[in-house]
Amino acid sequence: MSLVNIEKLTKNYLQGDVEVPALRGIDLTLEEGEFAALVGPSGSGKTTLLNHVGGLDRATSGRLEVNGHNLMQMGESSLANYRLHNIGFVFQAYNLVPVLSAVENVEFIMVLQGQPAAQARQQALTYLERVGLSEYAHRRPKALSGGQQQRVAVARALAAGPRIVLADEPTANLDTENALALLDLMRGLNREEGVTFLFSTHDNRVVERAARVIELQDGVVASIREGAGRG
Repeated sequence: MSLVNIEKLTKNYLQGDVEVPALRGIDLTLEEGEFAALVGPSGSGKTTLLNHVGGLDRATSGRLEVNGHNLMQMGESSLANYRLHNIGFVFQAYNLVPVLSAVENVEFIMVLQGQPAAQARQQALTYLERVGLSEYAHRRPKALSGGQQQRVAVARALAAGPRIVLADEPTANLDTENALALLDLMRGLNREEGVTFLFSTHDNRVVERAARVIELQDGVVASIREGAGRG
C-alpha cells in the first residue's frame, strides 16, 4: 500500500460570500521513502496540499489517506493524534519554542507521545548529534544561527519517528552554504532511514536534489517527473 493516496481532492475557501478554489481535484500517490518536491508559482496550491497531508486543514471533497488513516473521516482529536504520531513538520520560520533549549525543543514531541523522559532526552541528543549540533544542545534558539535553528527543526521532525516529513520552504531563509548543508543532511537521512520527505518549494536547490518533482498549476497536478536526485 502506498504511504499517501490522494484522489480528486478539492479545497474551497470562503472570501466573503464567494467560494475560492485552492485545490481543484488533486490526484497524487507517494510511496514509502520518497524524496519529492512540490513546485509551482505562488497560489498554485503547494502549501495548501502540504497542510492537508499534515492534517492541518480540512478538504472540501475527495479522498485523502496517509499511512492507512482516512483523514476525511477524522475528528479534531483524531487528527491531532495522527499528526503527533505520523507527521514531522519543518517550517520556513523554524517554529522553535524560544524558551526551550535545542535539546528540549527536539524532545518535546516525544514527551507528548508519552515516551519516558530519559528515553526522549537520549533520542533528542542522538538526533542533535546526527545534525551536527551536539555542542549546542543546551542553547536556546536566539543563541543559534538560522542554519542551526533549521537543523534543530529537522532533528525535532525526525526524532519522534514520523512516517513522513513535510517541509514548507525549509531553505527560504538560509544562505547557499547552509541551504545545501541542510538538503544534503535530509537527503542522507532519507536514504539511510527511509523517511519519506515532501517539500513545498520555489528553491531550485531543493528541486535539483528531489527524486520526484510534482508541479502544481492553479490547484491541479500539471506534471510529475523524475528528478535529478533519483538514484
